[in-house]
Amino acid sequence: MILNEDTPVDPAALPVAAFRSHLRLGTGFGEDSLQDAVLVPCLRAALAAIEARTGKAVLRRRFLWRVEAWRDAARQMLPVAPVPALVSVSLRMRDGSVKEVPPERYRLAEDAHRPALAATGARLPLIPTGGAAEVLFEAGYGAGWETVPGDLAQAVLMLAAHHYARRGDGEGEVRPMPGPVEGLLGPYRPVRLLGGAA
Repeated sequence: MILNEDTPVDPAALPVAAFRSHLRLGTGFGEDSLQDAVLVPCLRAALAAIEARTGKAVLRRRFLWRVEAWRDAARQMLPVAPVPALVSVSLRMRDGSVKEVPPERYRLAEDAHRPALAATGARLPLIPTGGAAEVLFEAGYGAGWETVPGDLAQAVLMLAAHHYARRGDGEGEVRPMPGPVEGLLGPYRPVRLLGGAA
């Protein structure tokens, strides 16, 4: 399984102004954007860490997921949530050629934690031997920061502030997620099939 961002986060969607305000940085001096070269990487690092921890895309964008075998012939869980739309499903043959799967053969089974690609008939299209299925889909709470749930948005700002305060301090070290951020992420953590958070 390979998951790639087909479209990156739009830089204009990053909450740089909200982050400046969260940090209580001075404004109105004609140099408001002076710190942006430091703020943007902190925000991107916080987004990446939170998305990895929760399995949720915070800001909406397209992902391309390549899989060589379905785990279930009729339904395949998607690797990221929430998923508002499937864009396309195609089969890549062993020789590299691509065959588009008609949209009437599959549908999106919506779920807050485990959305799935589901067959409309008995089974999903057969993946050719030596080939793969490629699923292009959109994931994320919305294209703009104002569409992100409040607690999740606060967690991103808090973690970005944590990175900002510790910039240059032990770079490259893996640090635990701060407790207050972990608390805000509780409702967004992946849920096991048999119940409970993963």
